[in-house]
Amino acid sequence: MKIVGYETFLVAPRWQFLRIDTDEGISGWGEPIVEGRAEAVQGAVTALMEYLVGTDPLRIEEHWQVMAKGGFYRGGPVLSSALAGIDQALWDIKGRFHDVPVHELLGGPVRDRVRVYTWVHGRDNAQLVDEAKAKVEKGFTAVKLNLSEALPPIPSAAQLRASVSRVEALRDALGDGVDIALDFHGRFSTAATRQILPLLEPLLPMFVEEPVLPEFARDLRRITESTSIPIATGERLFSRWDFRDVLPTGIAVAQPDISHAGGISEVRRIAAMAEAYDVSVAPHCPLGPITLAASLQLDFAVPNFLIQEQSLGIEYGGGNAVLDYLVDPGVFAFTDGHVQRPAGPGLGIEVDEDAVRAAAAEPHRWRSPVLRHDDGSFAEW
Repeated sequence: MKIVGYETFLVAPRWQFLRIDTDEGISGWGEPIVEGRAEAVQGAVTALMEYLVGTDPLRIEEHWQVMAKGGFYRGGPVLSSALAGIDQALWDIKGRFHDVPVHELLGGPVRDRVRVYTWVHGRDNAQLVDEAKAKVEKGFTAVKLNLSEALPPIPSAAQLRASVSRVEALRDALGDGVDIALDFHGRFSTAATRQILPLLEPLLPMFVEEPVLPEFARDLRRITESTSIPIATGERLFSRWDFRDVLPTGIAVAQPDISHAGGISEVRRIAAMAEAYDVSVAPHCPLGPITLAASLQLDFAVPNFLIQEQSLGIEYGGGNAVLDYLVDPGVFAFTDGHVQRPAGPGLGIEVDEDAVRAAAAEPHRWRSPVLRHDDGSFAEW
C-alpha cells in the first residue's frame, strides 16, 4: 500500500482537516492546526507530504522520526502541529487497514468509558451558575471556566476577590459532587498566581490550568510547592523534550494537545513519561471532531488518563460545530459525563466529506483576539 495523495480543508469555526489517500482506497483523516495560524500549518503539511507521497502509510514510527527530525530546524507549534495531523491520519489508515480501532493497536483498552468535562461561561456569577446547572442537568460531572479576563501583573484586591467569587458561586450552587476546574490561561503572573491560590484552596478545585505562561514552565515548582491545589499545564508544550523540564516540578496533570504535540505517537510517549512522575494526563482539546476522536483513542489506552476536554458549547469553538462534520454524531454521545468506547475502525469516526468540502469552499481566517489592559498595553489572551 502506498500514499498517493492528500488534501487540506480550512473549515469553520477555526479548524483545518487533512485527508491522506492510498492506492488501496483507504483514506485517513487528521486535524493539523494552530488556532489563528492555520495557513502556516497548511504550508508545513504541504512540505512534509512531499516526503510521504509514495511511501507505505503503515510505517508510522519511521515516518514520524523522519518528519520530526529530518530537517535541520525542528519542533515548535507549526511543524509539530503539521506532524500531529499527519500522524493522526496515518493511525486512522492503519486502523482501517486492520479493521480495528486505534486503541487496539496501542495495546488495547484499559477502561470502558472516558470521563469528559464541559466549559461554562457567564458575564456575571448568576449567568455562570445558570449555565453550570444546565450542564449538570445534562449529566456532566465536571465543568471548567476561565477564571478571569485580562489582568495586570499585580491584580487589585477587587480583581482577586471577583475571580474567587466566581468559584464560590459555583461551589455553593453545585455542591461538592461536581468537579470544578479553573483555567488561568496564562493571564496571571507568577506573583498573582501565588496570591490567589491560597484563596481558592478552601473551594477544592479539581485543578488549576496553565497558572503561568509556558515561558515560565521551568519555574512551576515555586507554584506547586506553595499550594495544595493540583496544577495542570502543557497545552503549549509540543514534545516530550518540552515536558522533560516540567514533569519534575510537581505538576499533577499534563495536558498535551494531540493536534499540537506530534500526534498520537508523541502524546502516547508524553503520557508514559508523565506516569513515571505520578502525573495524570488530561489531553487539551478545544478543537474539532478529528482531534477529539484521536484524543479518545489515546484515552482508552493510557493508564494515567484523568479526564478529557471537548469543545461542544465552547464559546470560541463554534457551539456544536464539532458534530457538523460527522456522518454519525452519536459517536460523541455523552452519558453521565462519559463517552463510551468507540468500536469503529481507525479513529472511530466517519467524516462527512460533503460537509467538509462545503465548509472549505468558504475557508475561515480566524485569528486569536488581541486584548488590551486599561492603559492600552497588550494583555495575554
